[in-house]
Amino acid sequence: MSVVLTEEVDGVLVVTVNRPEVRNAINTAAAEGIAAAMDELDRRDDLTAGILTGAGKSFCTGMDLAAFLAGERPSVPGRGFAGIVERPAEKPLIAAVEGYAVAGGFEIVLACDLVVASREAVFGLPEVRRGLVAAGGGLIRLPARVPSQLAAEWALTGAFVPAPRAAEAGLVNRLTEPGGALAVAVELAAAIAANGPLAVRATKRILAESRGWPADEVFERQRAISEPVRASEDAKEGATAFREKRKPVWRGR
Repeated sequence: MSVVLTEEVDGVLVVTVNRPEVRNAINTAAAEGIAAAMDELDRRDDLTAGILTGAGKSFCTGMDLAAFLAGERPSVPGRGFAGIVERPAEKPLIAAVEGYAVAGGFEIVLACDLVVASREAVFGLPEVRRGLVAAGGGLIRLPARVPSQLAAEWALTGAFVPAPRAAEAGLVNRLTEPGGALAVAVELAAAIAANGPLAVRATKRILAESRGWPADEVFERQRAISEPVRASEDAKEGATAFREKRKPVWRGR
C-alpha cells in the first residue's frame, strides 16, 4: 500500500501520510510522495486547495529515525524535508491534525496555511531535548504564527502544547472533537475552493510574500500580482454572476 494516499473532493486534494504503524514518521518514500502531491496540486487548474493529514491516531511524529539510521534522507530537492517544508504548495493547504504533530511533524503543520485540530492533538518542537535544532522551518515560521514570546518558550523548552492552548495562541483555526479534524478541514477547504482559483492563489502569494516587502514598495509589488487577476476572465465572471444572482462558473483564466 502506498505510504502517501491522495483523494480529490470537489476541487480539493486530500493528501494522507499512510504510515500509522510508526505514527506517520517521514521516510524517503513519504517525503517523495508528499512532494509529488504538492506538484500535482500546483500543476492542476481544477484543484484550488489541499489538505494534509495522517492516517491513524497521529498526524506525524517527524523523521523516521530507523530509516535515517539506515542511511535514508527524507528530503526532496527543491522542497526540503518531507517534500514540503522549504517550498510548500502554491495553493492554500490545510493541516488536519489528530494526535501528535511534533518535531518535523509540527514543522509540516507550520508549512500549511491553516490548521484544523482535534482537541486531543498535541504540538511541539522537542528537538532541544535531544541536543538538536528544529531546522525544518519550525523556528522560522512559529514566531509568525503565535506571539514571539510564546514561540521562544515553546522552542527553547521543547514543550508539548495541547491543541486548546495552541488555539488560544492563534495557531489553530478550528478545534474539533477527536476524530473530526479531517471532516472539518474538508468543509473549510470547500469554502476556499468555492472562490475564484486565480484570486485564491494570488491572495495566498501576497499573504506569504508581503511580510518581507519594503514599506515603500508594498502596493507596487501587490499590483504586479493582483492586476493580472483583475484582468482575467474569472474576474469578469465573478462580477457577472453577482449581477445575475447566480453562482460563478470559474475557468481559471
